[in-house]
Amino acid sequence: MQALICTKPQQFDYANIPEPIMGNGETILKIERVGICGTDLHAFEGTQPYFNYPRILGHEIAATIVKTTAVDFTVGEAVTCIPYFNCNNCIACKMNKPNCCTNINVCGVHINGAMCTYLSVPSYSLVKGNNLSFDELALVEPLAIGAHGVRRANILPDEFVLVVGAGPIGLGIIEFARIAGAKVIAMDVNDNRLEFCKNNLGVVATINPSSENIVEKLQAITNHNMPTVVIDATGNLNAINNAFNLLAHGGRYVLVGLQKGEISFSHPEFHKREASVMSSRNATREDFEQVIFAMKNKLVDPTTYITHRVKFDEVKDQFSSWLNPSTGVIKAMIEM
Repeated sequence: MQALICTKPQQFDYANIPEPIMGNGETILKIERVGICGTDLHAFEGTQPYFNYPRILGHEIAATIVKTTAVDFTVGEAVTCIPYFNCNNCIACKMNKPNCCTNINVCGVHINGAMCTYLSVPSYSLVKGNNLSFDELALVEPLAIGAHGVRRANILPDEFVLVVGAGPIGLGIIEFARIAGAKVIAMDVNDNRLEFCKNNLGVVATINPSSENIVEKLQAITNHNMPTVVIDATGNLNAINNAFNLLAHGGRYVLVGLQKGEISFSHPEFHKREASVMSSRNATREDFEQVIFAMKNKLVDPTTYITHRVKFDEVKDQFSSWLNPSTGVIKAMIEM
């Protein structure tokens, strides 16, 4: 079968590899769509933590079942899957937090992913398609990342929530923060993405830190209180460090974006706020189900995120262009 392999940073190669053999408790999927996210872009750049080469990328999956051991699924059924394969035995799994399993294998990061014809996954990871389109199913996972970050923040109605970074993950955070009743402020250096947030996502305000005074504008929006929740979706070290200063007293700071470096902030400034900082890793089945419910009930329409669509045999030539903000990419979708 055909696969696209990231052999080293900045290098893709197509290759013929053996088709997977279904093992005990596994399902064979025919891949239909693969969404491209920041993890894939960072892996290509060489900046993704927990990553080794060579690797087949891809974890935003829409697929059709070819063979399965799952009693509740049938051959030919359209599905997505939770691509964080957990051990079900460690302390995190026993606390019902499989998303941060100590032995986790993330599809397309720790093990080979979905940029190939067929993929074997644990049957427990399957998620029913519920008559969603392949495009929609491939977008469930990135939205679930956002839904999980919002759930971690425990947002209350009418809170001001600042979302730093309006890429695909940031858009999902904005959507589910809005659904939670927040007054959402989007911040990004890309004016096109901010314009998308204004026109499509119902944010109360946008900020471009490269051209506006962040603190002054936030004070004006929040009646000088500052946001009670800040959620980072950039993974940019400077953005992460600087956002500590944008938090209201008593506020919560959630890190969804991932950075290789060390976070640095003023302890007195953080301490006097009695602020909380927490990470948000991956997502759970509860988050996937929330996203599917939101899609089915038209609370979100993530297909509007898709700005670039390519065939599988075009990915190698076009992938590097998606790193360039001038291309206007929000979400690229691969049709297999």
